[in-house]
Amino acid sequence: MSGFSRGLQQVEFGGRNIVPDRCNFSGKIKLGYGTTLGYNNFLHGDIELGNYCQLGADVAIHSTNHPTGYLSTYVNKNLFSGELSSLKELKKIRIGHDVWIGHNAIIVGNVTIGNGAVIASGAVVTKDVAPFSIVAGVPATEIRKRFSPQVIQEVEALQWWHMSESELQQHKPLFFKDLTNKSSLFE
Repeated sequence: MSGFSRGLQQVEFGGRNIVPDRCNFSGKIKLGYGTTLGYNNFLHGDIELGNYCQLGADVAIHSTNHPTGYLSTYVNKNLFSGELSSLKELKKIRIGHDVWIGHNAIIVGNVTIGNGAVIASGAVVTKDVAPFSIVAGVPATEIRKRFSPQVIQEVEALQWWHMSESELQQHKPLFFKDLTNKSSLFE
């Protein structure tokens, strides 16, 4: 843990997490086992990250939004002593296991990102991301799947992200296989 991050008391840590300098947390945040953050990450709202996720620098995850259907979007204390903050929308963000989120990506409210997904640098995620998909752009759209449907099914069934250290050692050779254009994890 870094000495220059704020809101660490807002976070439920799963263990073996890395939090570098200038990370900011507010709301209800859960980091799964082995999940590591990047420099200057901002996590705000109701957010759950699975096991073994990695975030690049300057990633922002916001599960709250200003109210747009009311007279004003302003929610600061300077107007009606902040009473309008009760109108903010709060929507949960769920991020699966083994997800990579690239530098300067932004994820906004009420989305689920599936296991094994890759969020490209600079992407703005505004809707759900399917497991093992690579998404990029503003708004983020799917570029391709990382693996064949059969490999995705086999990895999801394996659920390596829930294994103990000794179980992971038994499956270690699978982690060094290039699965590009493979029809099975076990071929």
